[in-house]
Amino acid sequence: MKKLNKHKLTIIPKYGDYYYPTTKVFEDDKGDVVYYGEANEFPQYIIELYNKSSINGTAISSKRDAVVGQGLTTEDESILEYANKEGESWNDIFKKVALDKVMFGGFALEIIWSNDRTKIAEVYHIDFSYVRAHKMNNRGIVPGYYISSAFQNRGRLRIPKEDLTYIPRFNKLDRTSPSQIIYAGNYEPGMRYYPLPDYNSGLNIIALDAEIDNFHKNNIKNGLAPSLSITTFTNADNEERGVIEQQLREAYAGSDNAGSLIYMDVANKEEAPIITPIPQNGADGYYTTVNDMVTQKILTSHRITSPMILGIKTEGQLGGRTEMLEAFAHFQKTVIEPIQSDILSVFTDIFKVNGLDVTLGVETTRIFEDGDETEVVTSIDEESGSDAILEDGIEENIVNIQEKPKNEGII
Repeated sequence: MKKLNKHKLTIIPKYGDYYYPTTKVFEDDKGDVVYYGEANEFPQYIIELYNKSSINGTAISSKRDAVVGQGLTTEDESILEYANKEGESWNDIFKKVALDKVMFGGFALEIIWSNDRTKIAEVYHIDFSYVRAHKMNNRGIVPGYYISSAFQNRGRLRIPKEDLTYIPRFNKLDRTSPSQIIYAGNYEPGMRYYPLPDYNSGLNIIALDAEIDNFHKNNIKNGLAPSLSITTFTNADNEERGVIEQQLREAYAGSDNAGSLIYMDVANKEEAPIITPIPQNGADGYYTTVNDMVTQKILTSHRITSPMILGIKTEGQLGGRTEMLEAFAHFQKTVIEPIQSDILSVFTDIFKVNGLDVTLGVETTRIFEDGDETEVVTSIDEESGSDAILEDGIEENIVNIQEKPKNEGII
């Protein structure tokens, strides 16, 4: 039998550096720590796409900024000054929570009870990617959550218990534990433990956007490899061939050397290298063609009806101030206000535990077609259970607020 030559092959991952989760075992609760994604790293995947897809990152940041607006407001704003002993205000917490809510579909807060357990003394934001659920008890309730930065280390499926911090779930009646956690997330059919971001259906196309950028970067960075084949006749050994290749790359590869001249001097023409141009496969043109499709689908997954909201101008599209204002008003009503409502509901419940019956709102600036601006406060209408848009000032429009001493805030 003929002996086959052994060759060293470089295996290129099918999907580059990106991890594609599946829903087969998305929530694996075989152990006490419930997996968040097939490899327990779905939050890290979300963060990776946030950092590597410019369109997705811009959409998330814009949604976060719209949710935060000019910040939280209420009649007695002194209660918003301190959320914990680290000096964070409630607006500091709000900004962090807003990003987690937009990016992951949920957020987590650590609640610290006072020593006598009569009120909440402090509130801290917990990085949502650090949190994993404990397996449900026999009543179908998650008793608590594990916190660890080690969950960010991709590939570590099992983390020793000593590297985990366990915090019981928040319970107004059972205040035995001095520290408890509020884990707030979107309801998702079929999901028992974890939320999914509202743009979950667009994750594959967001990953494709990151791959397109990566393709163009590498195509420029390694421009020599796909465009030329150089064959030499020096009969060099492996080390000498490596030196020649490195010299060629340093002299001619990369965008800084585009258009430069290749000059070589040899003893006779029989020793002259063969330089063969390699035709491009047209992939770069293909990726350019699908770019518009990718952009539109990403924006659709984020429910952004007009790219002008993000400052993206579509070629050939006639759009003006009216269209942009209408698109933003729709975006504010259908996307931003529900997120604000979810966050404000949790914050309001925390204040109520301390006997503060406040109505929280988020102040934003509304721009009209004629250029006029007005300050608008979005709050929760307790009577109807829906969001209320309150205009023309805060004190006149936020009602049913009981006066409380300034020192009864969450500190």
